[in-house]
Amino acid sequence: MVFPKSTITEPDMTANSFAVPVVRSGSRSKAPVFTLGSARSGTTLLYHMLLSAGGFAVLRSETHAFNVLEPAYGDLTVPRNRKKLLDAWLKTRMFKLSGLEEREIRAKIMAECNNGGDFLRLFMGEIARKQGTERWAECTPDHLLLIDRIKQTIPDALIIHIIRDGRDVALSLDKQKWIRPFPWDADKHLDVAALHWEWVVQRGREAGRKLGADYCEISFEQLVLDPRPVLARLSEFIQQDLNYERIQEAAIGSVAQPNSSFQKGSSAGEFNPIGRWKQALSPEQIRTLEALVGNTLRELGYTTGDLESKTTGQRRIARRRDRYRHYFDLKLWLKKKPRVGKFLVNKELDWL
Repeated sequence: MVFPKSTITEPDMTANSFAVPVVRSGSRSKAPVFTLGSARSGTTLLYHMLLSAGGFAVLRSETHAFNVLEPAYGDLTVPRNRKKLLDAWLKTRMFKLSGLEEREIRAKIMAECNNGGDFLRLFMGEIARKQGTERWAECTPDHLLLIDRIKQTIPDALIIHIIRDGRDVALSLDKQKWIRPFPWDADKHLDVAALHWEWVVQRGREAGRKLGADYCEISFEQLVLDPRPVLARLSEFIQQDLNYERIQEAAIGSVAQPNSSFQKGSSAGEFNPIGRWKQALSPEQIRTLEALVGNTLRELGYTTGDLESKTTGQRRIARRRDRYRHYFDLKLWLKKKPRVGKFLVNKELDWL
């Protein structure tokens, strides 16, 4: 990736509470690393930077171990559930990318897997063994909502939460149409995308703060505009050298080819993923987004317009915000219920 030399002001990190970890010694240098965040926040870029730095097992795929595989197939202590999971998963692109032998990984998972954490540990551990490395990383964005489950089943996991300006995230999500509004809000994709960003980020930060030294937050904008100090801080956090020059030389995946919703019409030299919302959104759209999520933007150090000014339909905006937050909470709560979650997740894994 050609990182832009930009005059765009990055978020003021002195104005927010981005976590600064206190590093512990011991086996930390071999602990698995999860690069998590709201969708379209740079999780893949950060993950590929780790892979490019060396020392990590290379799998260019999200695993969806906790948000799909575990809820879809229920209690994995039950052998028939493990078998159903394997029968579907072994047909996926993810497994094919792993380079593993079906017979060996099937036997290992059938013998030792009791939950999503076991599955991920066995699968990624086997890839690491085959590639001659001692460590692995993972980057499924939705796993940010399941930090508690990750730490319950993989206690030594280290969590990196990458946070991006919610206005740029909403713009990207709106283009992808990944976040579906209620039928009566069919023209509110952008607003609902911003609300989803805020909800995910707040959920992740709330869970992350409970982890102490095993949780770290970074800014997407700082990673892109001035990567060396961010990588230096992450090197200390995960106790592994993340050399910028080596990352640029290896340039795995999105380090060389940005994973953007807006690549069409942009050359590599022109690519800049920061502050697109300033040109792409109308003044009214910006005012509405900032009325919805402005407090969170400011808390994270991003500048906004005058939040004291009255936006048209202020009460309606407040009701919409509360309605969707309750909806997102309910969906997450249901997915975490073993007997309910399996009906909300697609067991057909051909999209993986």
